[in-house]
Amino acid sequence: MHLRPLGRTGLQVSNLCLGTMQFGWTTDERASFAVMDAFVEAGGNFFDTADVYSRWAPGNPGGVSEQIIGRWLKDRGNRDRLIIATKVRGRMWEGPDGEGLSRAHITRAIEDSLRRLQIETIDLYQCHSPDEKTPIEETLRAFEETISSGKVRHIGASNFTAAQLAEALRVAGEKSLPHLETLQPHYNLVHRAEYEDELASLCERESIGVIPYSPLAAGFLTGKYRPGQPQPRSARAGRVREYMNAPGFAVLEALDRIAAAHDMTPAAVALAWQMTRPAIVAPIVGANSPEQLADLLPAAELTLSQGEIAALDRVSASF
Repeated sequence: MHLRPLGRTGLQVSNLCLGTMQFGWTTDERASFAVMDAFVEAGGNFFDTADVYSRWAPGNPGGVSEQIIGRWLKDRGNRDRLIIATKVRGRMWEGPDGEGLSRAHITRAIEDSLRRLQIETIDLYQCHSPDEKTPIEETLRAFEETISSGKVRHIGASNFTAAQLAEALRVAGEKSLPHLETLQPHYNLVHRAEYEDELASLCERESIGVIPYSPLAAGFLTGKYRPGQPQPRSARAGRVREYMNAPGFAVLEALDRIAAAHDMTPAAVALAWQMTRPAIVAPIVGANSPEQLADLLPAAELTLSQGEIAALDRVSASF
């Protein structure tokens, strides 16, 4: 993998980021350790999680992904070589401060995440989604406290609209508060407009490091969902139905052609296309096994021609 600068943070991160939402949900701890080992062995150094992962699953109280990463970090003794990102916002306990981006919630949530991860400092602490009930100034001041205390190095956001991100940047500038340095948008070949319409230009202008989630459209862009074939059994299978139509399958056909020319998987081509976009630092990829991860890792070294990029741009333009 190649190292890229993460916006203006000064951090150098691998051009693929390992997402860990599946740890403790669709992947047990042993398999999670194997995936993390394989990622690091391939040159990856950038891990993304969230405190709420995977609280929606039966029997999962949340925080499980962080706990698994923490035990792995302690066992492997490699914390100093890695960039660890996590997120705050979702409901983690009962009561009025059990969720959100208030100072009260952040103050407790950061301690909980540090304890679960078994580390002293989080490299990138992100708003998981906006909190309309809390003024952004309060959130940024809470983040300022976490930075000044040495618990956090940099801050970012996920799922912010262009207007929300611009407002956070404005308030930070006017009040001399910490600047959101990264953005996690939902972005891929069959979900382009949400990011490209306004967020892309804002991130380029403000030097925001972009680390997209769902770069493979919940597995659709891997090519395992095909017309007239039974759908694979997957916890995320229901999310791909919106792409299973003529325009979506046309994107798969284009990926197939380019993948065959490079002896790569369609997934690797989809990731490589995304890495050609301005401001994109590292797509967030997940895997339930080292074998699944191995299908994605070649994207980090794949260079697409201008013609191939243009062909993918055209076939996905309606998205």
